[in-house]
Amino acid sequence: MSAASPLTPAPASVRLNPVVFAGSTALILVLTLILIAFPEAAGLWLGRAQAWLSRSFGWYYMLVIGAYLFFVLYIAASRYGDLRLGDDHERPEFSYGAWAGMLFSSGIGISLLYFAASEPLDHFYNPPEGEPGSAFAARQALQLTFLHWGVHGWAIYALVGLAVGYFAYRHKQPLALRSALLPLVGERAMRGWAGNAVDCFGIFVTLLGLVTNLGIGSLQVSSGLEYLFGLPHSRAALLAVILAMSAVATVAAVSGVEKGIRRLSNLNILLFSGLLLFVLFAGQTLHLLNGLVQNIGDYLNGLVLKTFDLYVYTGAGTRSEAWMGLWTLFYWAWWISWAPFVGMFIARISRGRTVRELVCGVLLIPLGFTLVWLSVFGNSALELVTVHAAADLGKAALEQPAMSIYLLLEHYPWSKLVIGVSICVGFVLFLTPADSGSVMLANLSRQGGELDEDAPHWLRIFWSALITLVTIGLLFAGNFTAMQTVVVLAGLPFSVVLVLYMVALLRAMRLDVETRAIVRAAPVPVPGPH
Repeated sequence: MSAASPLTPAPASVRLNPVVFAGSTALILVLTLILIAFPEAAGLWLGRAQAWLSRSFGWYYMLVIGAYLFFVLYIAASRYGDLRLGDDHERPEFSYGAWAGMLFSSGIGISLLYFAASEPLDHFYNPPEGEPGSAFAARQALQLTFLHWGVHGWAIYALVGLAVGYFAYRHKQPLALRSALLPLVGERAMRGWAGNAVDCFGIFVTLLGLVTNLGIGSLQVSSGLEYLFGLPHSRAALLAVILAMSAVATVAAVSGVEKGIRRLSNLNILLFSGLLLFVLFAGQTLHLLNGLVQNIGDYLNGLVLKTFDLYVYTGAGTRSEAWMGLWTLFYWAWWISWAPFVGMFIARISRGRTVRELVCGVLLIPLGFTLVWLSVFGNSALELVTVHAAADLGKAALEQPAMSIYLLLEHYPWSKLVIGVSICVGFVLFLTPADSGSVMLANLSRQGGELDEDAPHWLRIFWSALITLVTIGLLFAGNFTAMQTVVVLAGLPFSVVLVLYMVALLRAMRLDVETRAIVRAAPVPVPGPH
C-alpha cells in the first residue's frame, strides 16, 4: 500500500468496465420498468417496506449517523489530521477559493430551494410532538430543519470523500468507491468481484439520487414558470423543462470539472447569495437576525439529544413515529444515497489537501451558508403565516411544496423580478449536482487511465441521457414518489459500506503514521570519504 515509485508503469488507457456498466444499467432499468408497469402495486409494496424499515432500523440509522459524525471529527482532530490526500510534499490542485466554491455547490442542490419555506411550515403544522401551530412548534420547526440539513449530512459526504481520496491519491488506487475497501478485502478482491459489487451498487444508489434531483428540479422550475408566465401545468410543459435542464447539464458535464463545473459553481454562489441577501434586507431584518442567532443556539443545544431522539416515550403508532419515518429517517437515507457521487466529487477536487482541511472544509463551508439560508427563509415563511395570515403559503407548503418559495417571494418588492431570479437560481442549483453526478457516474463505470483523468464524453452523455429517460418515465407514470422511497431503502445497505470505510481508513492511517515516524527517525546516512 505504499506510494507508487517513479518506475511504476504507465496506467492503461481509459476504457469501459463492462461488469459495472452492465450491472448498474440493468439494475436501474429493471427497477424503472417495474415502477412504470405496476405503479399501484409497487407503490403499495414500497410504502410498506419503508414503514417496516423505519420501525425496525430507526435505532440503527440514528446510531450510525452519529458514528459517522464522531469519526470524521476524531480523525480531523487526531494525529491523522495532517496526513495528505497525496504524497507528503504534494500541494492542492485547485486554489482555496475555487475549492471552496466547488465544495459549496457539490452538495447543495435544488432541494434547498424546494424545502426552504415548505419544510419549516410543514413541521409547524405537523410537529412530531407539541401543539400544532403553537410558538413551541414554530421554534421546534427550525431546530428540526437545521438537524436535517446540518452537520450530520455533511459528515457523510466528508467520510466518503476522505476514504476515496485518501486511497486514490496517497496509495495510488483507482478513484473509485471500491478503493477504500483495500485494507479489508485485499488487492485481488478489490479489483475483482467485491470492488465491482461496491461500484455497481454505488452507481445504482447515485443514479436514484440524481433522478430524484432532476424530478424535484423540473417540478421546481416548471412551478416557477407556471406562476410567473402562466405556463400550463401539463406534461408537455414539464417535458420541455426536463429536456432543457438535461441538455444544459450534459454540456456542462462534457466540459469537465476544470471548466464547466467550476464556472457553474461560481455562478451558483453569486445567484444564491444575492437572493439570500435580498430576502434578509427586504424583510424584517432585525427579526431575522435575532431568529438566526436563536436557531443556531437551539440547534447546538439539542445536537446530541436530537442525534439520538427516537420519540420512544410518545408511544408506538403515534404521529411522532410516523413523522420520524417521513422526515428524519428519510433525510438520513437521502444523505447516504447522495454520498457516493458527492463524496467522489469532493475527493476529485481535494488532491493535495490534508485530512483536517477536507473535513473542516466540508463540514463548515457549505454548512454555514445552508443554516443561514434555512433560517432566513424559514423564519420569513413562519412570520407571513403567523403574523400576516398568508393562508395560501401555508396551504402550498403542505400540498404543493415547489410553489411555496414563489408564494413567499410575492410578498416582497419587485416580486416578479425576484421570482424570475429565483427560477434561474433553481436552474443553476440543479445543474451543479447534475453535471458533477454525470461525471462521477462515468468515472465509476470506467477503468484505467490517470487518477485525475475523467471518463470519455460519450459515457458522460450516456448517464445523463439515462437519468433523463428514467425521470420522464417515472414522472409521467405517476410513480415518482416510489423512486424516492427506493432511495430510502437503498440507503440501508450502503450505510454498511460506510462503516467498512471507517474501519479501513483507521487501519490505513495508523499504518501510514507509524511508517512516517520510522522514516523520519531513521538516521541520515553520512557520505564517506572519497
